[in-house]
Amino acid sequence: MARSITVIPSRANRTSLAENIVLKKVAAYCRVSTDQAEQLSSYEAQVNYYTNYINGHADYELAGIFADEGISGTGTKKREQFNRMIEDCKTGKIDMIITKSISRFSRNTLDCLNFVRLLKDLGIGVIFEKENINTLDSKGEVLLSILSSLAQDESCSISESSTWGIRRRFEQGKLHLNHTKFLGYDKDPNGNLMINQKQAQIVRRIYTDFLNGKGAELLKI
Repeated sequence: MARSITVIPSRANRTSLAENIVLKKVAAYCRVSTDQAEQLSSYEAQVNYYTNYINGHADYELAGIFADEGISGTGTKKREQFNRMIEDCKTGKIDMIITKSISRFSRNTLDCLNFVRLLKDLGIGVIFEKENINTLDSKGEVLLSILSSLAQDESCSISESSTWGIRRRFEQGKLHLNHTKFLGYDKDPNGNLMINQKQAQIVRRIYTDFLNGKGAELLKI
């Protein structure tokens, strides 16, 4: 006796699994603290890395690469891209943020925790790759508090070391000046200041006019 086989036709309106995937809007934040050539190279590498990283995940949608270059991480007022990223989070344009490390995100413990908590209240997690922290995890904030404190201490230590080095150079009679924005002087190949004779005429004119009673409003070069 032949077996009875029932054929169940496929439904024309059945959606595929891929179509049911809700893409997560992922942004990346990059930052370098100086404008030196090697740091800017790192900056470009971070931008390229995260662009390829996010586009390489089928469940991710690139929500933007936000990058500040030549900006310190100890504050956020001058970090335009960082602030724009936070605003995009508030308006629902971003679901998750990826960044290289806590120190790239912020070197100020209070700022770091405040922004992480703000984003967490919005349901947005921050992933710090180096520390392997996802701020939406239960242990994330505890680890973040400890590590961001260390990052802030490191920033203070670097600042103190730089200040110490500048003071020692001053004691030795070595000047640390940005001659490109210092009217009247250039630097020789050995790093010593030398008078720029053309600009020196302007400097002498300024001092002469000042001694003759002219103020800034009346001074015309």
